Amino acid sequence: MRWLDLPPVWLLAFLVLAWTQSTYLPLVAFGAWADWLGWTLVLAAVALMAAAVAGFARHRTTVMPRGHPTAVIRTGVYRVSRNPIYLADALALAGFSLVWSSLLGLALVPVFVLIIERRFIRGEEARLRDTFGEVYHDYCEKTRRWI
Repeated sequence: MRWLDLPPVWLLAFLVLAWTQSTYLPLVAFGAWADWLGWTLVLAAVALMAAAVAGFARHRTTVMPRGHPTAVIRTGVYRVSRNPIYLADALALAGFSLVWSSLLGLALVPVFVLIIERRFIRGEEARLRDTFGEVYHDYCEKTRRWI
């Protein structure tokens, strides 16, 4: 069950639910506007994810949620969000839900955010607070958790 401790597994599960609903229980077709907006969100998610992972590489710290951080990243996309990877995950879920015309998928976006926050973010923040103290506190004062 250790694989449940990986956020991409949760994202994949939510994407499968959205796709399954849209494929086997189609409720409505959103139209061309939803395709355009959905793909825009998916591309934004990919770009945000790439920028966030690059920040981890530049600072030579772990990207693993339960890992031991060696730096507080405060540059790049981390100036705007303390959790750009999770934000990218939520954008991807919303984007694919729009492309697939999945009402369930859209409804699951806030549920996904809540689960990620409780299952991963709170623990990560506690480790960062314990490891970096005032430096991390100052960062939290200046940068929002999501956006």
